[in-house]
Amino acid sequence: MRPYPPATLHPSRGSLPVLLSVPHAGREYDAVILANAAQGRQSLEMLEDPFVDRLCWRAIGAGIGTVVQNVPRAVIDCNREEEEVDPAVIENVSPAPVGPRARYGLGLIPSRTHRHGTLWRRRIDRAELQRRIDEVHRPYHHLLEKELEALTGRFGEAVLIDCHSMPSRAGQAEMVIGDRHGASAATWLCEEAARIARKAGFRTALNDPYAGGAIVARHGRPAAGVHAIQLEIDRATYLDRDGRTPGVGLDRIAGFLEMLAIGLGEALLSRGIKEAAE
Repeated sequence: MRPYPPATLHPSRGSLPVLLSVPHAGREYDAVILANAAQGRQSLEMLEDPFVDRLCWRAIGAGIGTVVQNVPRAVIDCNREEEEVDPAVIENVSPAPVGPRARYGLGLIPSRTHRHGTLWRRRIDRAELQRRIDEVHRPYHHLLEKELEALTGRFGEAVLIDCHSMPSRAGQAEMVIGDRHGASAATWLCEEAARIARKAGFRTALNDPYAGGAIVARHGRPAAGVHAIQLEIDRATYLDRDGRTPGVGLDRIAGFLEMLAIGLGEALLSRGIKEAAE
């Protein structure tokens, strides 16, 4: 049984207290996973945030630290808590799903989607669940913790931008910025993120319809100087019409993500300098 691949860390090389997280970038499926896919590979690909890791290239080039998960979300979702387990996919667990997302089939290991229905032919055993937690989920969060600790130790404060993509829907914003309604980041910082997005020409919403998942909930501790913001990007802004291949807007979004990271980092630093002078 091959170990799952580790997350990729692009270390911070700049002078800004910013870290990017890309938890749903994985798109390589081994034969065992595909053999168990009841509806085939396409049903698993629907869970991906297509090419969001590629949107980070300009920010990485500017020295912004970035953590990219290489294991697909269908295998295990790093934006869920370990306890969010759906018994439809795990043998010998509690008969009731833990948490509302698990009840809808989108728990720690997704069990179904609205379009494809049941994802898996067979449930996995508890040993395999624990292996995925130990090899994929926990190392990803530990890496985020380590990098955020290093940034806060150096700068006093830091901001985590957790990057996702969302399906296009009529009337929906192109950028949704979530801070769990002020629980995972200082309100002024989330508002600054929205200001940067609107200035860049994007229709922007705060906490609606996505307020933030387990990553920002776990790592955001604004009272301790660690701010965590979830960014949802409309796929139509950077993918082709098929929704699976990069489109003409990819470089524009990469430029925006660089601008957002730099803008929030500079805002944190300038606020800290101002408060120190008062």
